[in-house]
Amino acid sequence: MRTLHVDQITQAVRDLCLEANYVMGEDVRQALEVAEMREVSPLGREVLGQILANMAIAAEDRVPMCQDTGTVVVFAEVGQELHIAGGDFEAAIDRGVHEAYDVGYLRKSMIAQPFTARRNTRDNTPAVIHTRLVAGDRLGLSVLAKGGGAENMSRAAMLTPAQGRDGIKQFVLETVRIAGPNACPPVIVGLGIGGTFDSVGRLAKHALLREIGSVNPDSDAAELEAELLSEINKLGIGPHGFGGRISALAVHVESFPCHIASMPVAVNLQCGPAARHRVSEL
Repeated sequence: MRTLHVDQITQAVRDLCLEANYVMGEDVRQALEVAEMREVSPLGREVLGQILANMAIAAEDRVPMCQDTGTVVVFAEVGQELHIAGGDFEAAIDRGVHEAYDVGYLRKSMIAQPFTARRNTRDNTPAVIHTRLVAGDRLGLSVLAKGGGAENMSRAAMLTPAQGRDGIKQFVLETVRIAGPNACPPVIVGLGIGGTFDSVGRLAKHALLREIGSVNPDSDAAELEAELLSEINKLGIGPHGFGGRISALAVHVESFPCHIASMPVAVNLQCGPAARHRVSEL
């Protein structure tokens, strides 16, 4: 049995939050560079160029690449032979968020009592934490800083099995079309299919952690991803909604078995220019 002190978890979450907000992932940067070359709209190319310049400034000056520094979403994979000592696991994560958003001068966006007082918690806590028990004695942490604009344009539905693959495609395209410029395109589309009403949204959000350009190991899912990306980029939304060829950088699918009478579907949109996540193993 291996022991991990909660202070190490706090430090890791703190560092991941800061790095995610300051430095764009290499896969996202490369995807935006390719998008700039492929975009046919002069205004769209200018927008993409400004996004890339903004990313470079943020990384060099260690400042947030976007004013919306997001809800912190943590996917934790806890080894079943790992003993976490010294305090509460989720409290340790929230301490890391608190420290990062304090020392990093990151905007605090979380509010308590969302349907009444809407009081700011003043440190961007609590984080949204998804924990899974896995084999081994390590702790895997994936930290996603999820902005409100794209999140607000995300949707979920309980489709019927009869609607099938075409129904899924129609729902995704309708979601992206309705979002238009409000999700800060070019977007990354996380698509969850299956499971249950409560789990399909988590599938969609977890899909956003995949590296842009990676190929889904399931051939059916890979084919659906390619088709949807092509169809989305025919919508004409373009970078930041100014029109053009590039409305999405990627579509990532995660699926899970479901009940014979159900077909849950969730689309979690991510702003491509602020696709912020980092991964660590302790």
